Amino acid sequence: MDTEEIVESLGDMTIKELTELVSAIEEEFDVSAEAAAPVAAVPQGGAGGNGEEAEEAEAIDLVLTNPGQKKIKVIKQLKEITGKGLKECKSLVDDLPSTIQESLEEEEADKLKTQLEELGAEVELR
Repeated sequence: MDTEEIVESLGDMTIKELTELVSAIEEEFDVSAEAAAPVAAVPQGGAGGNGEEAEEAEAIDLVLTNPGQKKIKVIKQLKEITGKGLKECKSLVDDLPSTIQESLEEEEADKLKTQLEELGAEVELR
């Protein structure tokens, strides 16, 4: 299995599955994902491009403006997306507009927007 196949399979996993995978990797290799997080911080301009573009690309917020007719399915989808409980997700749907996730990359934001729109929800990227 090459790197591209691994990344593709990760894209098909739920948040819960990804969390379990991270825990298993931490345990198996005696490492911590928290320790690696500062290394993956936003690039500091210079090497390879404009730092403002990198910050702008990660500054997309996913905002639910209308759950549509399939409110229950939207709540279940939000639970999968956010990893929050059903009660919290119901609050997101009831108190509109609601920011579902913040500081997403454009590709991830578009993917999540499409998932919610397929259920009839109205979503904005800000």
